[in-house]
Amino acid sequence: MIPVGILGATGMVGQQFIACLANHPWFKVDYLGASERSQGKAYRDAAAWRLPSALPDRVANKVVEAAQPGQAPKLVFSGLDSSVAGEIEAAFAQAGHVVVSNSRN
Repeated sequence: MIPVGILGATGMVGQQFIACLANHPWFKVDYLGASERSQGKAYRDAAAWRLPSALPDRVANKVVEAAQPGQAPKLVFSGLDSSVAGEIEAAFAQAGHVVVSNSRN
């Protein structure tokens, strides 16, 4: 399995990434990055899950980290809002992460 991270994990696009990757044969969600107000919380407590599918158990207890490069796996999927995506995604890319972005930036 290839470890991946999700930036903006608590938002709707981040939730979509989590749902799509929950049972993926190649990828395993190992990192959840979000705003500082979610940092340190279990994902189930930090995110208001809004999708019709159930919150994946493998992700529910993961601790949310601040969306800063360093602890994230090499590959990250970004569901960040375009108002913050440019700066944060650039920081991840400059730190050597591969960023797959949903942002218009």
